[in-house]
Amino acid sequence: METPIISQQPAPNVFHDYIAGALGGTSGLIVGHPFDTTKIQLQTQHKGHGYRGTNDALRQIHTKHGWTKGFLRGLAWPMLSYGVVNSIFFGVYGSSLRVFQRLLGNEGSKPSYLCIYMSGCVAGAAQLGLACPVDLIKVILQSQIGNETKNSGLQAQNRRYFTTPYQCARDVVKQHGIRGLYKGLVIMSYRDVPSYGLYCLTFEYLEHVMHKYSLTDKNGITANLFAGGMAGTVCWLSIMPLDVVKSRVQADLDNVYKGLIDCAKKTVREEGVRALYKGTLITCIRAFPVNAATFLVYSQSLKYLKSR
Repeated sequence: METPIISQQPAPNVFHDYIAGALGGTSGLIVGHPFDTTKIQLQTQHKGHGYRGTNDALRQIHTKHGWTKGFLRGLAWPMLSYGVVNSIFFGVYGSSLRVFQRLLGNEGSKPSYLCIYMSGCVAGAAQLGLACPVDLIKVILQSQIGNETKNSGLQAQNRRYFTTPYQCARDVVKQHGIRGLYKGLVIMSYRDVPSYGLYCLTFEYLEHVMHKYSLTDKNGITANLFAGGMAGTVCWLSIMPLDVVKSRVQADLDNVYKGLIDCAKKTVREEGVRALYKGTLITCIRAFPVNAATFLVYSQSLKYLKSR
């Protein structure tokens, strides 16, 4: 577990990681939001209501709501915030690599598997402070897109319908205080901290292998795209049950669930274990291009900033 696996040192200027992270995160968001909306719609439907599968969800959202009020609903909020979230993630990731290298006495050498995984975990924890409120508002807005059934699933419970992120955030704070914006923080921690370690580790390993066996172009673009796409796919596959529970807890405005364990129990009891994997197909379809774009822009931006 100690073999150095990445082809470049952490950025010498800490701000480079933050800038490149913001650019990469924004690029990935634009690519993936329509898929993410479909995922949330699938995950927040109860048994006997809503969509018959991924294709049916895509068709109904497009036919009944189109792009602006359907697939792109809730995009404005993450557009303003996810650049910052990813800036924090990649910035802390780069800083953590330098700190762990120094603590392990390997300063100046290439990071090890252990350093990469630990740095990813630290970065995953660091972004939660902003990511949780952003995700909560996004999930609520996306879950409130109607479909062909009347008052189906969680939509029947969520009688308060929001038209803007600001309206949603204001209502949450009015009802529950600032603490309400952090609903789902615990399960997001369980989801994000270890998975982001896996995310970074998978990317750096695959990129290293592709460079080692000359499976990429001279600028490393092919390696960035493939390694980034696979890292995102592997990461999401590892956390789907947690993500389904998180989405349901956050979309539940009337406290149907007493907590994440209660939500998981009720979901399995009413819909079976398969319900914990709702949205897996669309998530994987989304994960590859989103994370390919994110890591491509992040890596190439970082390379450019280092050369200046």
